[in-house]
Amino acid sequence: MPTRDALQRRGLMLILSSPSGAGKTTISHMLLNRDEDIRLSVSMTTRPMRVGEVEAKDYFFVSQDQFDRLVAEDEFYEWAHVFGHSYGTPKASIRAGLKAGQDFLFDIDWQGTQQLYQKDQQDVVRIFLLPPSIDELHQRLAGRATDSAEVINARMERARAEISHWDGYDYVVINDDVEECFTQVQQILAAERLRRARQTGLIGFVRELMKPAA
Repeated sequence: MPTRDALQRRGLMLILSSPSGAGKTTISHMLLNRDEDIRLSVSMTTRPMRVGEVEAKDYFFVSQDQFDRLVAEDEFYEWAHVFGHSYGTPKASIRAGLKAGQDFLFDIDWQGTQQLYQKDQQDVVRIFLLPPSIDELHQRLAGRATDSAEVINARMERARAEISHWDGYDYVVINDDVEECFTQVQQILAAERLRRARQTGLIGFVRELMKPAA
């Protein structure tokens, strides 16, 4: 009889979204470094491979014709055309991983989240990270010292637009303290992994428990 920890489980797709400067990238890196059961979803792109990038690790690199054919065949969970190149999340590799119990992390915006959720609601967990205040968000963006005032103002306008979609997520976490925010994301992930519908090995486990004593 399998132990509780050895029960088969279906994987999930964890989406982390936030406006720029709210900590999405930091929390994503922490999760990938500290949780061996989740890995970053690898997107497909038509842009050229950059120096140091690795096929199937950073991206799946394809031609525009190949990408367009996959779009026509509905082989993407979500896709978009950005700055002259196409990006998308291929279904096949993700579905195989989910069936094997692998969890995937998605670092995408609200539009990609909508597309992904519409394609596969049962496997998607949506988390939106908010800054503690709009002033704090502005300070974080200005503190990078890499952008002009015009660029920062444009990012702030985009951030307000992104924040307006907060109610399209299952969970909303305020990132006032990075470690506390990370702990809350971990707690959400742990609870979602325990959902009855995802624990595909429970039926056999419970049947064994209910067998009459010999």
